[in-house]
Amino acid sequence: MKKRVLLLSMVAMMATTFTMTSCSNDDFGIQTAQNGVLTLSFSGENIASYQSLNIEIKEINTGAIITKSIQNTSSLSIEVPYGSYKIAVNGQVVTTLQEPTAAGGNASADITTLVTNVNVPLYFKTFKEDFIIEEVFFTGVKTSDNKNYNSGRYFKLTNNTDKVLYADKLILAQSEFLTTDDKNPTPYDVNQSFPVKGVMVLPGDGTQYPVQPGDFIVIADNAINHKANTSTAYDLHNADFEFPSTNPTLGQVDNPAVPNVKVIYTQMAYNMFFLHNRGFESYVIARFPAGENETTFLTSHKYNYTYQNSAGGITSKSTYSIPNTWIVDGVNNSIPTKFIHTLTSPSIDGGWTSAGTIDNDATRYGKSVRRKIIGKTANNKNAYSDTNNSSTDFVKDSQPSLKDGISH
Repeated sequence: MKKRVLLLSMVAMMATTFTMTSCSNDDFGIQTAQNGVLTLSFSGENIASYQSLNIEIKEINTGAIITKSIQNTSSLSIEVPYGSYKIAVNGQVVTTLQEPTAAGGNASADITTLVTNVNVPLYFKTFKEDFIIEEVFFTGVKTSDNKNYNSGRYFKLTNNTDKVLYADKLILAQSEFLTTDDKNPTPYDVNQSFPVKGVMVLPGDGTQYPVQPGDFIVIADNAINHKANTSTAYDLHNADFEFPSTNPTLGQVDNPAVPNVKVIYTQMAYNMFFLHNRGFESYVIARFPAGENETTFLTSHKYNYTYQNSAGGITSKSTYSIPNTWIVDGVNNSIPTKFIHTLTSPSIDGGWTSAGTIDNDATRYGKSVRRKIIGKTANNKNAYSDTNNSSTDFVKDSQPSLKDGISH
């Protein structure tokens, strides 16, 4: 009898001990998430006041997003669950010269204590009287028998100004990193430069390829009528430029009537420049400044970095990086369920756009990302939104503008 009472007592004690150590408050069996107060303060060189700021706070593990808007203040305090957060800010500020201008910034925060203070530096949006990226068609299409068709992708760049622009020697580059993965590379400063894994340069002598106000150019991966191969693809034989390709598995035929761009750097075999068909990359267009060219870029703009790999070791890598001062426009691409961070400075693009909503989304094929049309120009061409925030400038999951061919 005594043994039985003793055994029951020990069982009760063990149960009580387990219950107490597994609870996070005074109510046995109930667990509550811990919250902390995140205080964001905003600052920037030559900023006199903050008219309005739109803030997006995303927990990178759960994907939960908090959005806030503030006016005429330079700080925000908000209670959030413990976690790891990416913070994006876009809005309007007034400079010390009393000029309203757009600004944006990014920051990261690990909320592990009751109080966390984070300063978010803001940078003025950089707008240049040059081409903008109007559309990127990176998803490709499925054939009529539901197979992948690995060609027919394109960039569409538009002259959104009121003057003639020249496409000669324009640089088009794709990001070294992905918007869906943060390797925490060292060194890395998105506000200084744009690391790349592929760089193309358009041909020309400086005035060989004029583009009228409101008009556009198309850079296709293969400037042919792809409808001849599959009815689901598009006719791109009238593209202005095409990618070179020597990859025999793609079976691409060069169109001698369309000038080839020059791939001056790529990490892919066969000198390829190939777009990520799920849209996890970012793209920029840029210009060589005075005193710079293809040779000096490859000589003087190496980017060496390290990161911790999945095995816990350190990986070293070498590529190239384009200074932000060269960049005239950019766009970040991702998907809602995988997005972690933008790959451009907020001065270039403080947001992101997408085709598809989940990883390997079967509905993404035959869709592109396109800029919003906001009106007409003086010569009755489309005028496009350009706030350097792709979250508001672009229409996600768009019908490709060249679906029925190239028509100016």
